[in-house]
Amino acid sequence: MTVATRERRCPYAVGDVVTGTTYVEPSERGHTTPQEFTGEVVQIGSGWAGVDAPTAYLWARLPSGLEVKALIQDCERTTR
Repeated sequence: MTVATRERRCPYAVGDVVTGTTYVEPSERGHTTPQEFTGEVVQIGSGWAGVDAPTAYLWARLPSGLEVKALIQDCERTTR
């Protein structure tokens, strides 16, 4: 018997421009707040197609050169 798995693909690729909200680790939430951003995807976290898909991350580089972390589900593709 063959078991078919339904694998979801990440909706973004390195180089895409996205708009979203930064992710703040629970331990940092007392003194850091999420920020809106627009930047170029530079890395996509592992686990997108597996059980961790709802908490998968990406990293985006802002025009200032700073890189930010965001949940993939909290981002959307945009144009420059």
